[in-house]
Amino acid sequence: MNINIQANKSFKEVDQSTKRYIVMKGSAGSGKSTDTAQNYILRLLKDKGRNLLCVRKVDVTNRDSTFAELQGAIFRMFGEEYSKYWYINESAMKLRCKGNGNEVIFRGVKDDAQREKLKSVTFKRGKLTDVWIEEATELTQADFEIIDDRLRGLLPDGIFYQIRMTFNPVSASHWIKKQFFDRPDPDVMTHSSSYLNNRFIDEAYHRRMLRRKEVDPEGYRVYGLGEWGETAGLILHNYEIELVSQKFEDYDDISIGQDFGFNHANAIYIYGYKDGDIYVLKGLYGYEKDTTEWIAEADGNIPKNKVMWCDSAEPDRIKMWKKAGYRARSVHKEQNSVKAQIDWLKGRKIHIDPSCVNFIKEIEQWKWKFDDKRSEYLDEPVPFFDDAMASLRYGVEGWRKPKAHLNTSLKGGI
Repeated sequence: MNINIQANKSFKEVDQSTKRYIVMKGSAGSGKSTDTAQNYILRLLKDKGRNLLCVRKVDVTNRDSTFAELQGAIFRMFGEEYSKYWYINESAMKLRCKGNGNEVIFRGVKDDAQREKLKSVTFKRGKLTDVWIEEATELTQADFEIIDDRLRGLLPDGIFYQIRMTFNPVSASHWIKKQFFDRPDPDVMTHSSSYLNNRFIDEAYHRRMLRRKEVDPEGYRVYGLGEWGETAGLILHNYEIELVSQKFEDYDDISIGQDFGFNHANAIYIYGYKDGDIYVLKGLYGYEKDTTEWIAEADGNIPKNKVMWCDSAEPDRIKMWKKAGYRARSVHKEQNSVKAQIDWLKGRKIHIDPSCVNFIKEIEQWKWKFDDKRSEYLDEPVPFFDDAMASLRYGVEGWRKPKAHLNTSLKGGI
């Protein structure tokens, strides 16, 4: 059996550790997820009786993260002969090592029903021994405790329990920092990494990070260097992450906001408005797709009978959405309109469904620009990693300026 292994020396110690908790913070592009996937494939191949559970806050987001990483690792490591060693069920998101029966399954902890499913996880051969929690900052401490409790009981010699957590460190006040980084624990190994440690990163990505360093020094420290973020300068604090009703009839009005993108994210979110509060229901978010692809993805996910507020700088794209049957219209931009939109948002409570993971990532790090010379924050947001926030600003336009909004949908719309 010939296996192609792409080793990154900065992860050697964590890959060899048998401690119960491996807690890995790192910047985007640090290679922590790629290394984790490769390490698990090797471990499952070698140790009979091991089984892996992959967890995200929302179960379906595993498909484009943990499942994709593990599948990619199998393809890289085994090449065209991968099917001799691994069974891959893409529709059900399951992996099984053919040589020993070790399995990989994928779950979420979005609500009580998903958390309850974790309590009944079983395998045909062996026990649950390993857990990979990707984007671990999405989870609450209560979510983590439920998962941790699943790893118990005697194991055969040579087999050990282990939870590996991978994430970008957003807030220095996060429970993960307090529990694992701020106090010593013999069962814990913490690890920090950045894109600078990843020998597989291309030059274009290095240039992108250097641009962010210039435009958004504080964001660069988190997403470039993998350091803990600070709460100073955050634009919005008036939000809660909680389950949000997906029934349009539960709201006074429904609106859609879209920020167009390609190299930066294209963000489309559905918003509800009730009793002065804003609700973020669900959305679409991604990179490097043209408008035709986004329209296809929106079909069945984004309603056509609600107003879709869009960036006025892209009239051709707005026309394409209109032609596809959506009620797309441009947001009229005026002097200081961004500041006015933010001021309006600050006066409302924002409720965000946990499924909106990219929206949450953005709002948790959306900051004002900082003037180093004057040592003060400016009334201007950092123009980086703010696409979902632009969608939010656009999406509330009809409520902020009701005269500009044709009332389409009190209790259900037209």
